[in-house]
Amino acid sequence: MTQSSPWIAIVDDDPAVLKALARFLRLRAIEVRTYVSAQDFLASLPEKTSDELPECLIVDLQMPEMSGLELQHHLNRAGIRIPTIVITASREAEMRDQCEAAGAESYLLKPLEDTSLLAAINEIRAMPDQRKRPR
Repeated sequence: MTQSSPWIAIVDDDPAVLKALARFLRLRAIEVRTYVSAQDFLASLPEKTSDELPECLIVDLQMPEMSGLELQHHLNRAGIRIPTIVITASREAEMRDQCEAAGAESYLLKPLEDTSLLAAINEIRAMPDQRKRPR
């Protein structure tokens, strides 16, 4: 079986944020797939093998229907381990702690700083492979 190319999933209900992040990452030769909701992202997963999962998930914390934190909990319950970067305008320390407890690798505040986002992605890319596979 051949391994698919690494890619990053971005989940945000704001089309402008999706477009800006996707463009920013694609200009750096990073393959990106965008999703307008947590449900949209989850619907793309059922047939994926671990080699077809994104190497990283960038998810907005505050979205209607299912928040980024709820998405992280859902993935955890399903045994799917995708290193996650949470993006948010929320400066609440409690929310940050909850995201980190759920397994988020990074918690970045909007507006995003380019260097912070790239540093978070590079940290994830440098992780040992066993931390990137389904549990």
